[in-house]
Amino acid sequence: MFTGIIEEIGEVAEMSSHDEFLRIRVNARAVMNDLKTGGSISVNGVCLTARTVGTGNFAADLSRETLNRTSLKILSPGSLVNLERPMPADGRFGGHIVQGHVDGLGRVVEFSRNGDDYNLRIEFPVPALRYIVEKGSICVDGISLTVARIHSNVFDVAIIPHTFENTNLKRVTPGDPVNLEFDIIAKYVERLLQTRDIP
Repeated sequence: MFTGIIEEIGEVAEMSSHDEFLRIRVNARAVMNDLKTGGSISVNGVCLTARTVGTGNFAADLSRETLNRTSLKILSPGSLVNLERPMPADGRFGGHIVQGHVDGLGRVVEFSRNGDDYNLRIEFPVPALRYIVEKGSICVDGISLTVARIHSNVFDVAIIPHTFENTNLKRVTPGDPVNLEFDIIAKYVERLLQTRDIP
């Protein structure tokens, strides 16, 4: 489980094809401290398994399912990615429950700045509206954010300077796809309501 509190910005070093998979190699520092082969790592909000761990970098395989459902397919060498290790059992819960299971893709509509305030506006698939709540949590490219406003099929999130400076949002431009993960509690409640009358 992750919390959406980004530990560092990594940089894609290589993308290469291996059989049915696309392999990504990422240069990193902080997350390398205790990352081991077979360990989980969140890359732009996608839970991946470290295939190899080297000095200052790790590699992971992207399945066809991952490529079809996430924005990782558009990465290339030099791309910046948000990285987070799983939360330890005795860790502080700084964000919200994030599984690293992307629910769908959003699209950046606008990213504007007014003084020290940033506003990120994202278009989302209409069926996802039931999971998005004003002042509720949402995960965007692995970042735990709070929904400020909802307008039809777009939502706004306020970005503080710390988040801007310490995530890959510094590179975002209108039209960019972003990975969205909705609140797991909302999804479970919906499922329970759907099945309550099933014997």
